[in-house]
Amino acid sequence: MKNVFAIALLAAAAPAMAHIRLTQFNGNSACVRLPPNNSPVEDVNSANIVCNVNGNTPAASLCSVAAGSTATVTWDTGAHPGPGKDYLPRQTSDAKTTNPASLSWFKISQDGLRSDGKWGSDYVNSAGGKYSFKIPSNIAAGQYLLRGETIGLHVAQNYPGAQFYMGCAQLNITGGGSANPSGVKFPGAYKGTDSGIKINIYYPVPTSYTTPGPSVYSG
Repeated sequence: MKNVFAIALLAAAAPAMAHIRLTQFNGNSACVRLPPNNSPVEDVNSANIVCNVNGNTPAASLCSVAAGSTATVTWDTGAHPGPGKDYLPRQTSDAKTTNPASLSWFKISQDGLRSDGKWGSDYVNSAGGKYSFKIPSNIAAGQYLLRGETIGLHVAQNYPGAQFYMGCAQLNITGGGSANPSGVKFPGAYKGTDSGIKINIYYPVPTSYTTPGPSVYSG
């Protein structure tokens, strides 16, 4: 009972949070496959875990970005506490028509629990929903989907409970090298029992965190 009471007090003291969507890549919304609403995905085995609901529906255009450059995605503000991550798939011939479930994804960035006790989402919220990361400098030029994700861990002490918010942007990456890294499949990359998915972030308050999925690609 004491643990439940402590969790309730901490949750009540937290600032007002909301469901979110990824809405822009480098300030452009035309290349983002925007879902129909901001509801989370809670089943790690759902087909919607890849690019969200209607993730197979192409956006109007591609966003061009150079390999090795810093890119920025924009989320709605008010994300629940948790990590942020970004993935790219192996190169595809046409980012508008490719089924995202057919792709293998490698992680290019992550921001979990920092040494000051704040989550990656805290910093995204304070930046007005913006999250910046580097496009690997050695990947081959061509078309890709970017998969941005944040996980709300405010009710993750049981599974299902963690709330997955993700969105995909259609990219044309220029420059670069010849690397075409292997990756993981969605669904399949996460398990409901992963320590970064089934976790109580209120009691005891964690001092470390293992972000779900593969390690960040170093290219």
